[in-house]
Amino acid sequence: MKHLSLLFLLGAFLLSVAFRASPQSSPPVLVGAGDIADCTNIGGAQATAALLDSIPGTVFTLGDNGYPDGSDFNFSHCYDITWGRHRYRTLPTIGNHEYNLPDGMDYYNYYGPSAGTPMHAWYSYNIGTWHIIVLDSNCNQIDCGAGSAEYTWLQNDLAANTQACTMAMWHHPLFVSAAVGIKTWSQPWWQLLYNAKADLNLVAHVHVYERFASQNPSGQADPNGIVELVVGTGGESHGGFDTILANSLVRNGDAFGVLKLTLQANGYTFQFIPQAGSSFSDSGSATCHK
Repeated sequence: MKHLSLLFLLGAFLLSVAFRASPQSSPPVLVGAGDIADCTNIGGAQATAALLDSIPGTVFTLGDNGYPDGSDFNFSHCYDITWGRHRYRTLPTIGNHEYNLPDGMDYYNYYGPSAGTPMHAWYSYNIGTWHIIVLDSNCNQIDCGAGSAEYTWLQNDLAANTQACTMAMWHHPLFVSAAVGIKTWSQPWWQLLYNAKADLNLVAHVHVYERFASQNPSGQADPNGIVELVVGTGGESHGGFDTILANSLVRNGDAFGVLKLTLQANGYTFQFIPQAGSSFSDSGSATCHK
């Protein structure tokens, strides 16, 4: 078993390198969600994993991938039998439940090199004309502020980026119409991304789907701003809304599902695909700022 695990990690690493470097013959696809597999209620993750089975492309997670915490047990007994069958094509994001274990180490052990390096769960990669940035928004666990290692890395990564389109993903939303979910930790990141003409921000944490119009870091409508999508719909549980924020366009709190992004050369199309039996959906398209 140990040799098989080592072979898997090697394969995952080589595949992640291929995702980050290989040319694409057709518009690439990203598909995923956050808040996924709960060992006390596995049905939601089973339903969303079944959606992934028929959608090609790179799978992303938006954190809180295993419940009630990101332990080896919960990854191996609940995540692995659902979304884990797509681990070979998954590039993950860390959430707060992963940090219920010291330093989130079981998260790194499960995903291997695809998750970054321990205590440095941030990385970036290119797909087609797109630059994808993955950050660790657990700023109560690590230093995320201006001058921190992560903030400086993001600054340098954006400065070096020559891709036509840019997307960033992390766990905690800056904007969401549920007061318990808002974390202002990421506002400095938003400023850097806004200055760099980034296009999309994917987040989770709140167990809902919500799409915002293009905004600036202060939450003001701005055609040159960033579109945020909250996709905490991976299967753990359903959430709700409080005061509806400005620029919130679409909301749903009772459908598990995944977000499918087709990355065009100078834009994207998106589609929220719900679990079987649910009628909620959302879709659209946009052009990149650059």
